[in-house]
Parts: sequence; C-alpha cells; structure tokens
Amino acid sequence: MRTSPPFRADHVGSLLRPQELLRARETLKGDELRAAEDAAIREVVRKQRDAGLQSATDGEFRRASWHMDFIYQLGGIGQAADEQITVRFHNEQGDIEFTPAALRVHDRIKLDTPIFADDFGFLRDTVGEGVTPKLTIPSPSMVHYRGGPAAIDPEVYPDVEEFWRDLSAAYAEQVRRIGALGCTYLQFDDTSLAYLNDPAQRAELAGRGDDAEHMHLRYIKQINAALAAKPAGMTITTHMCRGNFRSSWAASGGYDFVAEALFNELNVDGFFMEFDDERSGGFEPLRFVPPGKMVVLGLVTTKRGELESKDTLKRRIDEAAKFVDLDQLCLSPQCGFSSTVEGNELTEEQQFAKLRLIVETAQEVWG
Repeated sequence: MRTSPPFRADHVGSLLRPQELLRARETLKGDELRAAEDAAIREVVRKQRDAGLQSATDGEFRRASWHMDFIYQLGGIGQAADEQITVRFHNEQGDIEFTPAALRVHDRIKLDTPIFADDFGFLRDTVGEGVTPKLTIPSPSMVHYRGGPAAIDPEVYPDVEEFWRDLSAAYAEQVRRIGALGCTYLQFDDTSLAYLNDPAQRAELAGRGDDAEHMHLRYIKQINAALAAKPAGMTITTHMCRGNFRSSWAASGGYDFVAEALFNELNVDGFFMEFDDERSGGFEPLRFVPPGKMVVLGLVTTKRGELESKDTLKRRIDEAAKFVDLDQLCLSPQCGFSSTVEGNELTEEQQFAKLRLIVETAQEVWG
C-alpha cells in the first residue's frame, strides 16, 4: 500500500450531508451553525477512518456547491445580480438543471484571504494520527468555464492575458498559504477537462466565442502557472468528471481528445478519473500516462446505491493495467457523493458500503 497520496483506496471529496445537518442549515446561523457543522464533520471523519481510508475530507459539509462557494470568495469575482448560470444534466428519467447565480469578474482578481483556511484547520486538527487531511478546491479553469468571455468586464481586463495572469497568481497564493497551514494533500477539481472531450460541449464554447479546440491547452497552462511554486511536500491531484448533480450527468465521451496533453503537460501528481460507465470511454487514453504519475480509477459509481462486484472491479483494474503500470493505479469512486448540498440518490449506508468495498478491493489487489 502507498504511504503518500493519492492512496490505493481513496475518494474524491464530497459526502452525503446527514439529515440533522441539512436541518441545521435551514434553521441555524453563525456560531450555532458552525458548531453543528463541526459535530457532523467529526463524525464523518471518524466514519472515513473506520472504513479504512488513509485520507479524509470534511465531506464539503460547509459548502452548498463544490465550486461556486470557492469561486465567489476570490477577490474581483462576484455574483451577477438577477442572472443565473444554467447547466443541463441528464439521467434515465430526463433532464434537470443546476442554476447557481452567474459570476462576474468586476475587478482585478486577487486573493484577499486564503479560502477555506479555517475549514482546513479544523479538518487538520480532527483527522488524528495516520490519516491525511485532504482539501478540495475547484481548479482555475472552472472560473472561466462557468462564466466564459461574457463574464469578464472588458474595462477591467481589456487584455485577456492579464485576466489569466491574475487568476493563476491568485491560485498560486492560495496554494502557498494553504500549504503554510500544513496542507500536504490538495485536489483541484476540474470538470472542464473532461467536458471538453464531448463535441457538444466544445460546440457550446465555440458558440460563445472561445477557441474550443485548444481550450484544454489554455487550461493546462493556467493550472501549471498556479502550481509553479507549490510547497515542498505537497501532493496535488486533479479530479475530472462529466458532471455530478443529483445522480445526473452533463457530458459524455472518452478522454481521447485531451489525453496526450493532459497526462504529459499537466504538472499534477495524480489524476482522479471517471470510469464508472460507458460514457467515460475505454482505458486506451491511459497509454499516454508517463512514469511517476498516478491514476486513480473511478470505477465505483456514486450515482446509484447498488454495490459493485469486487470481481468486476478487479477485472477492470486488470484492463487498465494493460495501458499503464499497475503500480501507478489506485481505486476510488467516480466522483463525490454530494457535489452540491442536495446529494446523489443513495443512502449514507450505501455510501460507506462503497467506500469499504474500495478499501477491501485495493487491499486484495495491491496488498
């Protein structure tokens, strides 16, 4: 088993909010709400430890959304008055929509204070010996992907290169200051690099004026700039999926379109990748993974409660190992269980059964 992240058995980050916490969010504010969150996080950290995981998150219990709660706290970015972003998700029953407030870049982007610093500090002090605290934040790509060119005030950034420089600089400062708080495991969550494999998503970007055929190269460049001075001893991974909202998805397509540049140019230590159904394509793109980089196979779905077969998971790991060395592979769910406060359509018992299955399978595969 690995002693540094990503671990052989790992998970993406978000976990289903307990019912008592959901009730607290509706009725409590300020210190009372934070105390309720603290109690829920202590319990969910204990459950992660009991499941056999070597890393733990706070389940993103203090957030409503995996990414917007972070993005709105960047200096220079705010919510657009009376305007929403609409993201259409799909499932077997039809379509649903995720509609957060739209974002606007109204001033030069900067980091005023480290985001989620107190949240990470609480997690760091809660996990206990032998468990690594993991912080998840959206990648800088998500600021652009969600808003696009129309979200950037041209009077603030008449030259878009200045926007990109400021965005990466703000992220670099976030990485530095979170590292100073003792964070050794940081994850950049990034749906954009998976979405861009879908021709329909690229058509949407082209329609709003972006260079969709090369946007993944821009995103890789900006993430690398954000990580150029990462602290020594910090592991940084990225998680890429095709949408996860109330057990629904937004995009389809294998990783073929971005794979060669992604694996060879993105300066992260590991890649959490969605591989839970046919929408994700095959393992062939993993042939581009260079030595030294880790791939965390997201073979266990968070969208349904039915438990996967251990034998099927082992067979799929063997299939992936045809394209990248087995020692470079790990196992996880395909995404979080609750990317937004609403959560996916399964129970907490089913959620932790899946996490225990991942731990047991990893122990049997890697020892």
